[in-house]
Amino acid sequence: MDLKQKLSELQQKSKGLTAPGILQLVEKEFGKRLTMASSLGEEDQVLTDMVAKVAPTIEIFTLDTGRLHQETYDLLAKNQKRYKLNFKVYFPDPKAVEEMVRTKGINLFYESIDNRKLCCGVRKVEPLKRALANVDAWITGLRRAQAVTRGSIEVFEWDEDHQKIKINPLAYWSLDEVRKYIKDNNVEVNELHAKGFVSIGCAPCTRAVKPGEDIRAGRWWWEQPEQKECGLHNNPRRPAPPKK
Repeated sequence: MDLKQKLSELQQKSKGLTAPGILQLVEKEFGKRLTMASSLGEEDQVLTDMVAKVAPTIEIFTLDTGRLHQETYDLLAKNQKRYKLNFKVYFPDPKAVEEMVRTKGINLFYESIDNRKLCCGVRKVEPLKRALANVDAWITGLRRAQAVTRGSIEVFEWDEDHQKIKINPLAYWSLDEVRKYIKDNNVEVNELHAKGFVSIGCAPCTRAVKPGEDIRAGRWWWEQPEQKECGLHNNPRRPAPPKK
């Protein structure tokens, strides 16, 4: 299969489709060569609920970095009980974690951007490569409004890093739309959201957002906004977001 040609075809076929319609389309187009990444954030919970309703054969995976909040594990357990879906959990290579902690320290990520990216690489990026090894496309909960690094994402994109098709059904959704779906469909969310957390990652690298702050301000708050990606969603060919 020529995936870049497939990408072009999907961009045409998906015109006018809602997020559930996009999920149905890609389930039909890719079958078992498709997976969905869930960090258990609000967007991913919306997509999980949609998958359960309209595209239940889609596999859903989570990356357990070993440093997640207990509330995140609790939500994963709720998903496993509520939805009869194929959930998979990927873990980092224990030897790589042991070596990193031995040489750099347990909280290396606070010391430099290079150290933080190293930690993300070991705990997230390498497990992601294993999760995507046998698929042609993957679904994410990315939205344009989430961050300056995501301001130009499209529903269907070419993932240069992994040579896969990347599908972002909620690309054009607002946070209000996400939360309306959650309320209307009684979707479970991370309990930390009620405590001011918006974007939730590893416990040492996530804090609540203060009034007036950007929704990604609680992630790696010691870094500049344009640096706030862990390596899971890099796309050097994605055009820069339009200037305001």
